[in-house]
Amino acid sequence: MMASSNFVLLTVLLALVASGAMASDPSPLQDFCVADKDSTVRVNGLPCKDVKDVKVDDFFLAANLDKPRDTTMSKIKSNVTLINVMKLAGLNTLGISMARIDYAPQGQNPPHTHPRATEILTVLEGSLYVGFVTSNPDNKFFSKMLNKGDVFVFPQGLIHFQFNPSYDKPAVAIAALSSQNPGAITISNAVFGSKPPIADDVLAKAFQVDKKVVDWLQAQFWEDNHN
Repeated sequence: MMASSNFVLLTVLLALVASGAMASDPSPLQDFCVADKDSTVRVNGLPCKDVKDVKVDDFFLAANLDKPRDTTMSKIKSNVTLINVMKLAGLNTLGISMARIDYAPQGQNPPHTHPRATEILTVLEGSLYVGFVTSNPDNKFFSKMLNKGDVFVFPQGLIHFQFNPSYDKPAVAIAALSSQNPGAITISNAVFGSKPPIADDVLAKAFQVDKKVVDWLQAQFWEDNHN
């Protein structure tokens, strides 16, 4: 009976370890697997291009990340330039992507999550006030003022943000993310800008506000600052 119990326990532990290992991008089993975006095969990720067809430009992108992005057209005064597997096919199966983020004075990258990636952010210019909130039940808030050259980590899946507190100076940051396709869920967009909309009865009770407030919020234009 003891041996049987130990076997069950071992099986459960192995299952937990395996599920944890599969929670991030799968490890490559070859030198590279350049994404074949024209393939009709559907897999978790993107199928590999035939090695014979791989070119050096599959690993290259003239992204112009040294050049400032336009933040004037955004209500939240920021612009995220994401370099993921959809823009750089050579990233496929390598578990990494990056972004340049430009912030106008008083601009922000609003509260959002990356469901598939941890993010490490480096400030290149200016200063940023950043933070993240832990999961239920604690919902502990960690925040920090960052200056040029500082680095900050946002754990995978947690709600986080960046804000440029300056009234007259822009800020720039580079983010590295631990997935070829990290995903982004902007909280306000998802809650108040979903298609079709979430019932206002549900949101009014969840946020403990009058339905008119919810209706007004749902009527706003919730823009995406990712490019």
